[in-house]
Amino acid sequence: MGPVLEVRDILFSDRTLIPIWEKVKAGERLTFEDGMKMLTTEDLPSLGNMADHVKQKKSDNFAYFVINRQVNPTNLCVLSCKFCDFAKKKGDEGAYEMTMDHILGMLTEEMHEVHIVGGHHPDWPFEHYLEIVKTIHEKFPNMQIKAFTAAEFDYFEKRWKVPVAEAMARLKEVGLRALPGGGAEVFSDRVRKILFPGKAGYTRWLEIHRTAHKMGLRSNATLLYGHIETFEERIRHMIMLRELQDETGGFFSFIPLEYQIGDTHLVPRQASAIDNLRTIATSRLMLDNFPHIKAYWIMMGEESASMALNFGADDMDGTIGKELIAHAAKASSPVGLAKEHLVRLIRDAGKIPVERDALYNKIKVYAD
Repeated sequence: MGPVLEVRDILFSDRTLIPIWEKVKAGERLTFEDGMKMLTTEDLPSLGNMADHVKQKKSDNFAYFVINRQVNPTNLCVLSCKFCDFAKKKGDEGAYEMTMDHILGMLTEEMHEVHIVGGHHPDWPFEHYLEIVKTIHEKFPNMQIKAFTAAEFDYFEKRWKVPVAEAMARLKEVGLRALPGGGAEVFSDRVRKILFPGKAGYTRWLEIHRTAHKMGLRSNATLLYGHIETFEERIRHMIMLRELQDETGGFFSFIPLEYQIGDTHLVPRQASAIDNLRTIATSRLMLDNFPHIKAYWIMMGEESASMALNFGADDMDGTIGKELIAHAAKASSPVGLAKEHLVRLIRDAGKIPVERDALYNKIKVYAD
């Protein structure tokens, strides 16, 4: 079945969306002002229809997932970001450091991807991270390794004096295949000063992903939303990502990450399901040059993520396994989802499940 190209009829209750729909149908790029109208509209069905139209043109009726495992090797971290429940200091209750045997014990031959992110460990030298990647690649040569956020690469350079390009080249040589999108948070100096002053800022994040793309390492991009950021900052964040994608074409997917209240309580309540769907749909419409938009069920919850497949998302990430970062903030999703359960959630949304690898190569289409 080829891409669905017909233009659907939409009955708008918010008529300010009509000029945006005309642009979408004509393939015109949306503006900052368009983004703000979409994030603030109460006409959620129309917004979802516009986003689903774009999604259908890009990836037909397919929705992707991957058999993967997220590995968080340590929660020891030199930073003290105010939104984070995961990081610990030495001596804290719950602080941990995984051994190589522990990491290998989390992986199996059936997995197509391992996703590695963790704390900025005060003592682990860069060579330790090289050894993690090298050992996994030697033990599981067919498993694609997606590892280390831009914030971690920034730390490798600051702490161990290993320039970003050199670090990427050395990691790529021993098995690194892609970068995750974490560490972006919100591209706002205002928010950074309040919440994560010690972490790399957005210009550095963009620079590191630009370097990765030039070296043939593709990556994802994220936005942490639902805390103290404004709608304006969300849209500016998307536009900056769009501009870098125009330049490099190196991003696979955009992943809106819903802030988890946990024990930090930056805001009184979690982002609503409506805000989740608005953000997914708006990102699909604003990020016209991104192949994929991910509904990250770990943070959104599996039911909201399934609904998001009709609001512009075309990916639900994967089986994950024992993910620790979001769950340290008391994310309410299951710790892991079996393949059959992901297939069912995708089918419940009226989409066709597609098992993929880390690089979005199709492995199996679940047509029946």
